[in-house]
Amino acid sequence: MTIASDARFWDRASRKYASGPVADQAGYQRTLDRTCTLLRRGDNILELGCGTGTTALLLAVHVQAYLATDISAAMIAIADDKLLAHPTPGLVFRVATAQALARDAAPFDAVLGFNYLHLVRDLPDTLRCIHALLAPNGLFITKTPCVGDMNRLIRLVLPMMRAVGKAPHAGIFGAAELRRHISAAGFEVVVTENHATKGDDNRPYIVARKT
Repeated sequence: MTIASDARFWDRASRKYASGPVADQAGYQRTLDRTCTLLRRGDNILELGCGTGTTALLLAVHVQAYLATDISAAMIAIADDKLLAHPTPGLVFRVATAQALARDAAPFDAVLGFNYLHLVRDLPDTLRCIHALLAPNGLFITKTPCVGDMNRLIRLVLPMMRAVGKAPHAGIFGAAELRRHISAAGFEVVVTENHATKGDDNRPYIVARKT
């Protein structure tokens, strides 16, 4: 499978994804509230893996400029429809990858990636691109499922589901390994929190500063 096949998977899943409820609404709200404390009114923000744009629409009102991206054109089409229904100054949706943006985008004050890093195919390269996209001392804010810390059955089933097209690519790493990758890309990890309010979510909220 390739990035193109991943995009096709999410294109097919976009309508179902858009209509699905947030599994842990209280945990999601905690993440939104915490992120808002880290953003400033004049910030230029990039969100990677924005899906259908729900988080972008909620956070963009707190900053000056907000570029929200995803590899799925169908996801971005739904996000654009939401933006049309709820115009938000400074918010733009675009089909793009971190690698493509790193070649010519202006520096961002913060890069956000929620439920994103486990879906990228080359984690070290993606983190290096995020580092390049940030202004000096910029923040990378992420909350990502750490499949390596989850039930062993999930780790066994995922490859089989991918093989039959029922799941996208998903990297298998634990929270400690993820923090090591982030540090190796040139970041200082300054915050690791658990925002889950239902069970053992294994989805750490991490804030890292570009060094």
